[in-house]
Amino acid sequence: MPDTLTAPAPAAHSLGSRAEVIHRFLVKPADAGIVGTVDGGKLLEWIDKVAYAGAAQWSGHYCVTAYIGNIHLDRPIEVGELVELHANLVHTGRTSMHILVTVYSTDPTRVKPVQSAQCLTIFVAVDGDRRTVEVPQWNPATPLELRRHRQAKVRIAVRKEIEAAMAAQRYTAEGTAPSATLRFLAAPSDINWGGKVHGGRTMQWIDEAAYVCGAKWAGQHVLTSYFGGIRFYRPIVIGHAVEATARLIHTGPRSMHISVHVTSTDPHSGGPELAAHGLAVVVALDPDAKARSIRQWIPASDEDIALDAHARHLIGLRSLVEDFTPADAVPEDAEPNHFRITANQR
Repeated sequence: MPDTLTAPAPAAHSLGSRAEVIHRFLVKPADAGIVGTVDGGKLLEWIDKVAYAGAAQWSGHYCVTAYIGNIHLDRPIEVGELVELHANLVHTGRTSMHILVTVYSTDPTRVKPVQSAQCLTIFVAVDGDRRTVEVPQWNPATPLELRRHRQAKVRIAVRKEIEAAMAAQRYTAEGTAPSATLRFLAAPSDINWGGKVHGGRTMQWIDEAAYVCGAKWAGQHVLTSYFGGIRFYRPIVIGHAVEATARLIHTGPRSMHISVHVTSTDPHSGGPELAAHGLAVVVALDPDAKARSIRQWIPASDEDIALDAHARHLIGLRSLVEDFTPADAVPEDAEPNHFRITANQR
């Protein structure tokens, strides 16, 4: 997508309600996945929608999903629970908005919700011709915003390294790892407000393909515990033939690391083109809903060995990323301080 400007830079917004969007609803039976709780794909769809609302509200333009960062699913979300998704701006680039989505859930009879997941999303504002446009600049003002702004800026360099590492890998017929491919047509029910398949639906396909691959290897139901490095390359159009191909690239003592590529093809012309790529980590559960040990996959070909090393490299890169500060970790009456030193920095 060309980075062409069509208008002068808008003035910066003052801090206000436009910097945050909150969605709140009850989990319906139709939201549950195969294992009976909300699966990762459904959660990513919710995250994409609330983050889009925040990006569109801030920029005043239609926005497209560019990247979904690390997301750990801290606890399963059950049917009947009350869910709150908070989308907060944490950084703005020239045409992009970095939006932190925090997911809370709880039994509605309880007073305080519990954090279930946290995820950084990046959206880009575009005009009617899908050319990028500049967005109003956001400036942090409170102690919490200052911390999160710093944490978002640090992630930029790590994210670029992760993207480069993922883009450099080869996935060919030389690989011998277990894999699974889902094939279908993009349906009218999959589209977003701009007429293309929305990012949340694409992420559901990534989750579903990872599930099939992981369940095949584990020999039982699996649950996604982590998504990372989900990058979107081109929009998917209604009627395009979609393939979501998942491939095991590494096993840990209790986890399976699965790389998923999503391609789309116009059935009337052309060949498949890469639409999205991401990494999912899935686990098999014991009767107590705890991750259990799984059989280990042994890389055989040179490509297998390279991808296994790539997965280990990504694990190391993820360890460099500092978690975003929770909203309740900074007192509301604390004074903003650009030079505040936290305990883990001493």
